Amino acid sequence: MNRDFFIEVNSQQRNHHGERICGDVFLFRNVREENRIIAVLSDGMGHGVKANILATLTSTMALNFTMEHKEPDKIAEIIMNTLPVCSDRKISYSTFTIVDIESDARTNILEYDNPACLILKGDQPYEPDWKDVILESGRNAGKRLRKCTFYPAKEDRIILISDGVAQSGMGSPSYPLGWERDSVLHYSTTMISGEPSISAAKLASKITTMAYKNDNYEAKDDISCAILYFREPRKLLLCTGPPYDEEKDKELAARVTGYNGKVILSGGTTADIVARELNRKIVDNLVFEDKELPPESFMEGIDIVTEGILTLQKVNELLKHYNNSVKLGKGPADKIVKTIMESDEINFIVGTRINTAHQDPALPVDLEIRRTVVKRIARILEDKWLKLVSIEYI
Repeated sequence: MNRDFFIEVNSQQRNHHGERICGDVFLFRNVREENRIIAVLSDGMGHGVKANILATLTSTMALNFTMEHKEPDKIAEIIMNTLPVCSDRKISYSTFTIVDIESDARTNILEYDNPACLILKGDQPYEPDWKDVILESGRNAGKRLRKCTFYPAKEDRIILISDGVAQSGMGSPSYPLGWERDSVLHYSTTMISGEPSISAAKLASKITTMAYKNDNYEAKDDISCAILYFREPRKLLLCTGPPYDEEKDKELAARVTGYNGKVILSGGTTADIVARELNRKIVDNLVFEDKELPPESFMEGIDIVTEGILTLQKVNELLKHYNNSVKLGKGPADKIVKTIMESDEINFIVGTRINTAHQDPALPVDLEIRRTVVKRIARILEDKWLKLVSIEYI
């Protein structure tokens, strides 16, 4: 892996007032075999279902054609000549911004009619060398796009916004011409100056919320903000299950104490082993924050201590449906999900000793062995959230 940083990708959206579906679409994908990350923000003409269909078509094509290494002008030409023509206005219209980050961190951006993206180095704006792309054939011949290439470093950010952000507040005394790019840029740099390590999710939320406020809490257009944040990975170690060989107990405890990041112990036997080897006490909690699960425990130096297989099963279920609008509870599984989502690199150490407690036929039939649950969690984190995940069996 040539990049020496993690790329957090996240977005926030608000629908046009009165609409149940957003007319903007943001898609991203980790092309693992090439170590590439591709992200696309598209804004369909109008709002509601029709706009969403246009934006979905556009973003999907943009993602797929970019994966195939097609030239920027070819991507634009195919997309714009493929979109259905609006029966009212006789035009097919959907804007897009494509960000393609290669394995050596080389970043290519192609824009068509979206507000110009913001590129920040720390809390300072950065303007790469933009070049025009003029379409030469098809019904969109003569249309102009912009492209640029640069190499980001740690603490850089790319901020993509739709018209709903840049035009928010238009006609108001504060923003007669809308919030405009320079105002969004100033707001973003101010937020980063106040909290230099602010996550992509949190900054995107602040920008969309401010745009929503500019519209007096009745969005006049679909509001979207997507952010790619290049940073040192935030690490998490999750240990579950006792080692196959008892002689490995000391090694497990040493891995826990030597880990440079947050640590979760999921499993009573796992926690007992670490407590014994490190000569620490486990303090049980009798408050049931989640009626489906045993309460968490506490141990000095460990961030979260929970029961094992049932809690991980619940973590898997929560992650299946998790998105930025989900409000997590205070239960053990909820706390694990929150900690996972705040982390970038998740390392699982899975003990492979058979736990006799799980051979009880009275337990639910669908209770899966620890290994399978961890693999399912890992797959969701890699595919849906672009997390760096490793699984080690001990």
